[in-house]
Amino acid sequence: MDPIRNPYAPGAGQRPPELAGRDEQLATFDVVLQRVSKGRPERSMVLTGLRGVGKTVLLNSLRSAAVRAGWGTGKLEARPDQRLRRPIAAAAHTAVRELGHPAAAEVDHVLGTVKAFALRDPDASAGKLRDRWSPGIDAPATSGRADSGDIEIDLLELLSDIGGLAADLGQGVALFIDEMQDLAPQDVSALCAACHELSQAALPVIVVGAGLPHLPAVLSASKSYSERLFRYSRIDRLDRTAADKALSTPASDEDAGFDDEALAAMYAVTSGYPYFVQAYGKAVWDQAPRSPITAADVAVAAPLAEEELAVGFFGSRYERATPAEREYLRAMADVAVGPDPGQPNNSPDAPDPESAGNTGTEQSAETAKEAESVSTADVAALLGKKPQSLSPARDALLKKGLIYSGERGRIAFTVPHFGRYLRTAG
Repeated sequence: MDPIRNPYAPGAGQRPPELAGRDEQLATFDVVLQRVSKGRPERSMVLTGLRGVGKTVLLNSLRSAAVRAGWGTGKLEARPDQRLRRPIAAAAHTAVRELGHPAAAEVDHVLGTVKAFALRDPDASAGKLRDRWSPGIDAPATSGRADSGDIEIDLLELLSDIGGLAADLGQGVALFIDEMQDLAPQDVSALCAACHELSQAALPVIVVGAGLPHLPAVLSASKSYSERLFRYSRIDRLDRTAADKALSTPASDEDAGFDDEALAAMYAVTSGYPYFVQAYGKAVWDQAPRSPITAADVAVAAPLAEEELAVGFFGSRYERATPAEREYLRAMADVAVGPDPGQPNNSPDAPDPESAGNTGTEQSAETAKEAESVSTADVAALLGKKPQSLSPARDALLKKGLIYSGERGRIAFTVPHFGRYLRTAG
């Protein structure tokens, strides 16, 4: 098969050639855009899921839909070492420019609010040259608007001014926040409070966030009403039909295809996770001698895909962990399999044996037996240590985004198949 014509795209946040299995989220967002533009009440949105399920890709697709609808948009990626003020000021600046409001004086006034908000960042006027920062806005900063220093007050005033500008045009503003779980607690609280007030004021501003599965718990811990403030959507692995479409449609566009056994084999090794579908699809295409691609081609190419994933997708994350943290991760992987791996498991992450046909590999069988989350007490017991003594390693892994806690006393990997990688890597 010609590698130049290979249609698959296993890149971080890179849109696949066929965005399969996400029609429901796209349709829901289209309704949100239309309702908000007409002054109807609507909730902001939050997408949650493991790494590799396509949250960033979907977030970018939703932003494109907002742009096509004439909305002003801005996007930022939260980082645990950065407060919200600077990146959201930059996103707001972009949104104002995209709106294209014809009244220059009103635009300058709102841009002045954006500038005042940005310059109130304590680091903006810090003594060290490396900490100084200018928002790049020509309009003079307004006084007495979004510059109090209280992020909750300032963010509401900022978004209210931008919302008013959008309302003049019968449009809206959408701010997209990736890795939302990494926002500081004060910033999460301010964002929830602003969304709450904007909704009550019927201003056309929404926030669309994406993050790991514990993001709803992060929001709820900040404001109790966040459960009613956002529309939550869990982004999971693709079902068999969508996974087949993600492989077959791009191949068909290049006058190629997969036979039925090859599609079954691909689902067995990928479990329907979008990033794995693209990674294995690319490897199989490059190794297959001709179309249609067969299950034998999948068997030949799978080790090559796994080798690349071991270096880029899994290995790069594992290298960030200290020796003590790696020990904790390996213990999690062992506990996830359980003492009796011969027993069946009904985890939602387990591939459907019927859909996989008879071409499943040993790795897919092991994945089917793996628990979705494990008890911290079980991990400590396996290591022969007290749970309290392992708290530093566990907390560090949580901060690094390698694991998450969906409920008290239980933890899980943020990356699908990570436990399998740890066991096979030794």
